[in-house]
Amino acid sequence: MAREVKITGKKPDDDRERDREARAGADARADDPAPPDPVEEKLRPQRLAEIIGQRAVAERLAIALAAAKKRGEPLPHILFDGPPGLGKTTFAGVLHNELGVELSLTSGASLDKKMDVMPYLTNAAEGSILFIDEIHRLPRAVEEFIYPVMEDFRVDVVLGEGMAARTINLPLKKFTIIGATTRSGMLSSPLRERFHMHEHLEFYEPEDLARIITVNAAKLRVEISPEAAWELAGRSRGTPRIANSRLRWVRDYAIARADGRIDVAIAEDALAMQEIDSEGMDKQDRRYLDTLIRVFKGGPTGAEALAATMTLSVDTIRDEVEPYLLRREFVVRTPRGRLATASAYRHLGLPVPERDPEEDLLDPQRRLFP
Repeated sequence: MAREVKITGKKPDDDRERDREARAGADARADDPAPPDPVEEKLRPQRLAEIIGQRAVAERLAIALAAAKKRGEPLPHILFDGPPGLGKTTFAGVLHNELGVELSLTSGASLDKKMDVMPYLTNAAEGSILFIDEIHRLPRAVEEFIYPVMEDFRVDVVLGEGMAARTINLPLKKFTIIGATTRSGMLSSPLRERFHMHEHLEFYEPEDLARIITVNAAKLRVEISPEAAWELAGRSRGTPRIANSRLRWVRDYAIARADGRIDVAIAEDALAMQEIDSEGMDKQDRRYLDTLIRVFKGGPTGAEALAATMTLSVDTIRDEVEPYLLRREFVVRTPRGRLATASAYRHLGLPVPERDPEEDLLDPQRRLFP
């Protein structure tokens, strides 16, 4: 007689397999590295005295801080503008720490309509700071909605429609709006004029970046030689955010491939692995120059043509690639498009054409009528 077999929906060895997986998971958890060092989250300066570089801006902010404390009033509204990574958010955090007040952060792109900004306004405490990143992306309706907020600390709310509509003025506590933008030219004049202080952040000098790298290496508990700090500073494109990113990568490389200390040789090897050259240019930057020189014969050509050839968006070309190349004078903009300079040819190891491309700037008709 056949023996009855009961089907339970799992194999007999499933329990043993599950036990083995549980033991393996427990062993893996035991071998997990320690949680991230909180020091790594504090690379940003916390006080004005810790700011390296941008000294003129820091001094003006120190005066505004001292005056606001003596008057017992909030800081004036402040607008920071400049390329990404130069410290706009850092300055907002420093002012927040110096005053010991609440700080709320948002971005222009996230405030689609008036009601999106209302919680930030009505919940703002006396003297607090509201930081709006990329403020140039505020919709016009939201921008106009905050005009009375910045001038009179009130919100105008319209109730009802048509003949029955009425406006209610809601008073707000006095607080500070700090705006940050990478495109100050896109701000409307009424909004720009409502900021009492307008500070432009410049690119950093190599000596300031070397000091930032040295200070942050100590915060990351890694030893770095002065020569290595200068090497990283020279390849950081004048931007502290990039300098910190380079430092973290070189730190990891030194731990994985050496004894954890960073010298010039380690820094050069680590950056070579990331394809960062002596000018701080990455693979995409060199591809841009190569396309401009090889495909378009050095130019002039438009950003749209370059973007299409490189299969990149025009915004990526204009916002991420070109600013540094223009500042380093590898590329110039002419009325007829982008033009590679003799420095770009030399950096790529290419022969400079007999006609120096920079001559087009002096005599644009020479190219048309040789």
